[in-house]
Amino acid sequence: MKNIILSFFAVFILTAVTNCSSTQVNNQHYQREWMMVSFDKFTKQELIENEAGINLTGETTGTEIKGTAKMGCNRIFFKAKLNNKGKIKISGLGGTEMACTNMELENTFMKKFKKMTHYEIEGHRLMLSDDLGNEMKFVAADWD
Repeated sequence: MKNIILSFFAVFILTAVTNCSSTQVNNQHYQREWMMVSFDKFTKQELIENEAGINLTGETTGTEIKGTAKMGCNRIFFKAKLNNKGKIKISGLGGTEMACTNMELENTFMKKFKKMTHYEIEGHRLMLSDDLGNEMKFVAADWD
């Protein structure tokens, strides 16, 4: 009887450790800083000059990440929920409200980012898209 109970607990602990490990690996796949390389009518040079990107390394609560973004001037914050089926839900989108010389990129980003519903990660690249075909493409900031 003792052996059966010990075996049960051993299997239970191994299963719990395996589940935690695989969840962590999946999270690490997207929990990083991403530099924007393609968006709307903006050139790659404009995106680079504005240091456009999103940061998904913030605090995690369950399946929700507190993220930030920069599109030139203001600090943008949001919450993102990603699932293993390529779906993303953006909520709580807001930002600081400093008057900047070029607000077009920030305004366009804020308008379209909250509508993103799909994500795809291939290696060091992240693509967000909505149901209308709008896309945002990123490359991992830590990729050489």
